[in-house]
Amino acid sequence: MAGVARFVASSLAPAAQRLAPQAAAGALRQVLEIAIDGYQRFPGAERIAETKLAKVGGDPQLAIDAVIDQHIRLAGVQGFATGLGGLVTLPVALPANLTGIAIVQARMVAAIAHLRGYDLGDPRVRTAVITCLLGEDGITDRLEKSSLPTSPLAIATAPVFDPELDRQVAGEVVGELIARISGKKMALTFTRRVPLLGGAVAATVDGWSTYRVGQYADKSLVRRIRRPIEP
Repeated sequence: MAGVARFVASSLAPAAQRLAPQAAAGALRQVLEIAIDGYQRFPGAERIAETKLAKVGGDPQLAIDAVIDQHIRLAGVQGFATGLGGLVTLPVALPANLTGIAIVQARMVAAIAHLRGYDLGDPRVRTAVITCLLGEDGITDRLEKSSLPTSPLAIATAPVFDPELDRQVAGEVVGELIARISGKKMALTFTRRVPLLGGAVAATVDGWSTYRVGQYADKSLVRRIRRPIEP
């Protein structure tokens, strides 16, 4: 996990530090492709989903629950690791944490989508996976403000792939992730003076965020009949 995060952090970190979500959207897409497709010894979402499915005797819902639990633990571990250290390391640790949490949560959502019968090679489904990273509150807020036009389910089952919507979603998600990390940064500014407390706070925040995203994806990505992309 740490190796994958370091591999992509160099492209995402500068954009994150500038707080420019649209500029970081392309980097986020690379991060999510690694999460979905895998990278070297880092297994992709489909492999994770099938492994869990086999362990629970072929029950998709039990497999989804196992996927969510696994990724909550992963989010906590990587959050704790990047949450430790002195105040001087904060500008470096936060972009790495941003990358790590995006990878963990995207793979979790993609694995849920696969277990519900969605084709992870379909660009509509990949856009829907990205959208789920906003979480229920984030999506509801953006639908009310019309900064997003529709839900992850509607995106995944749309008649055609919309590249402009894909770019819009990526920008919204990067902005949301940066906002979450910035909020955590304020909390860590006070907790880092207490040994280990900063890491515990980071682990809790990332674990809770991942739980919320997983629950939303579980609720939103219902089993649907696949529709082919129109030429």
